[in-house]
Amino acid sequence: MTPYLTERGLYPPQIDAKPSPMLGIVVVIPCHDEDFLLLSLMSLRKCERPKSDVEVIVVVNESENDPEAIREKNRTTAEQAQRWAQADNLGWLRFHILHLDPLPKKHAGVGLARKIGMDEACYRFAKAGNQPGVIACFDADSRCERNYLQAIHAHFTENPKAQACGIHFEHPLSGPDFPDEVYHAITLYELHLRYYVLAQRWAGIPHAWQTIGSSMAVRCDAYQQQGGMNRRQAGEDFYFLHKFIPLGGFGEITSTKVIPSPRPSHRVPFGTGRAVGELLKNGGQYLTYSPQSFEDLQVFLSQELNGLHELCDLEAFYARLPESIGIFLRLNGFEKKLSEIQLNTSNAESFQKRFWRWFDAFLVMKYVHFARENYYPDVEVTEAAGWLLEKLGFSVFDRNTKQMLELLRR
Repeated sequence: MTPYLTERGLYPPQIDAKPSPMLGIVVVIPCHDEDFLLLSLMSLRKCERPKSDVEVIVVVNESENDPEAIREKNRTTAEQAQRWAQADNLGWLRFHILHLDPLPKKHAGVGLARKIGMDEACYRFAKAGNQPGVIACFDADSRCERNYLQAIHAHFTENPKAQACGIHFEHPLSGPDFPDEVYHAITLYELHLRYYVLAQRWAGIPHAWQTIGSSMAVRCDAYQQQGGMNRRQAGEDFYFLHKFIPLGGFGEITSTKVIPSPRPSHRVPFGTGRAVGELLKNGGQYLTYSPQSFEDLQVFLSQELNGLHELCDLEAFYARLPESIGIFLRLNGFEKKLSEIQLNTSNAESFQKRFWRWFDAFLVMKYVHFARENYYPDVEVTEAAGWLLEKLGFSVFDRNTKQMLELLRR
């Protein structure tokens, strides 16, 4: 298998410089219409040295139908970054700035930009003779703690079976860089991100993890085995990491921190920037999935799942379920899928493995959307977070917008 041809297409290897034989980590940064790329590069430059060499690949990119103003900004950004990189490359930490020709409008976006950089990283590892090297994804408006590179190296060294992982992130919640309303909006949105994953875990979902593009890492050989990065223009991180999560060994690095930007953006149809922009435009509270959706899911997973491998009476089974999850299962071919899994497994353990390959993160998201549209309207995120904290055993306090910061800290 050619290690760097994961649907590379028209993008041949871009970097001529020979990699160090000690190359262990490559950080990939997509950059499109960015004002402060150098601040992100400086944050990485300040990192303490891990027990391997590191390269940073910046993919400055634009679509073939982007206006000239964005193309000019990208040219300026790439030239500034190139001058900075030439002056600030260390022996163990090197920066490579790629400014690509305009990408096809059909596929141009963050997914393709990440893919080009990550494929390039695979090529670099192949030249260095290090197929298990680690590719970390970062963003052109993010910062990190000084032990970021060390923590990535330590995680994959101490967990040899780990193929990919998330990295703990925290958006800035105050400061001089943005107006107060931006920090208010990002606090609500991050509260939603935490609530959604932790509510799934409370309900019994084993594959509930944060999937943030600026805060993830993967082994080079595993990246190739799973077909590389997708070309989605949004949500590329969610779809990418959920190829690895069901394989086992997935985890989160919590000994360091990525600090993504809270800025608003309308360049993608969903995600952090879009959510902050919508909150600034509409004001008020942020709405999230109703806790009752997860209450119903928890009934199914905690009370009914263990006996499914030998279940015969489906009608009695449906009668014991809350209506939202029962109807959802019927509509999504549960009877046929259950029969298939039962026929191909001989015990409860093997049944569960196959079940979770079917009832994956995509189906969970489909369920909560179904429950929202047909049973339980969205609620204010502070109300939902307060409910979850009570379920997790935290002390009860008033659920109102003034305490959103305390909710998030807990």
